[in-house]
Amino acid sequence: MQISTRSIVVAGVLIAVAAVLALTGLGYFPVPNVTSEATIMHVPAIIGGVLEGPVVGLIVGLVFGLNALTRFAGLPIFAGQPAWMPFVVLFLPRLFIGVVAAYVYQALKQSGEIVALAVAGVAGTLTNTILVLGLAIILGLLPAEIFVTAIPQATFESIIAAVLTVAVVAAWKRIETGRGGSSV
Repeated sequence: MQISTRSIVVAGVLIAVAAVLALTGLGYFPVPNVTSEATIMHVPAIIGGVLEGPVVGLIVGLVFGLNALTRFAGLPIFAGQPAWMPFVVLFLPRLFIGVVAAYVYQALKQSGEIVALAVAGVAGTLTNTILVLGLAIILGLLPAEIFVTAIPQATFESIIAAVLTVAVVAAWKRIETGRGGSSV
């Protein structure tokens, strides 16, 4: 499989954005629930998948996965668990965020660009939430009731991801076509 120079550049820019969000802590913000933090760290992977396809979405998702692994592997739920468990719960799900967003966008873009972008943002967010919590429940780390308490946060993160995905990708595509820019 060949990856274009453009895809490499887009992936590099989005990896840099994800790294800044991770290293500065701007990608996480406190919320008063069981998780204690909401995130926008998944948005660069969604945008990468939408702009350049599933491979770029996966590559950008690696940054979120690595950050989640280093940030949360020490949580009490992983105490006494096998060493592979944080990897499976915290890292692997993040690889699918941009992949799912890419395929959802490709499937829906004929029905309207804005709708396809928004739904891809929601789908990428829900991929993150459902896979992380689902794996934690299946592996016995969390009770199934956690899904109920996560609904408000998942809704909030989905709305933010939809808005950011539409705004960033619409702006990017407008610049590409030459319709954007200044009149100077």
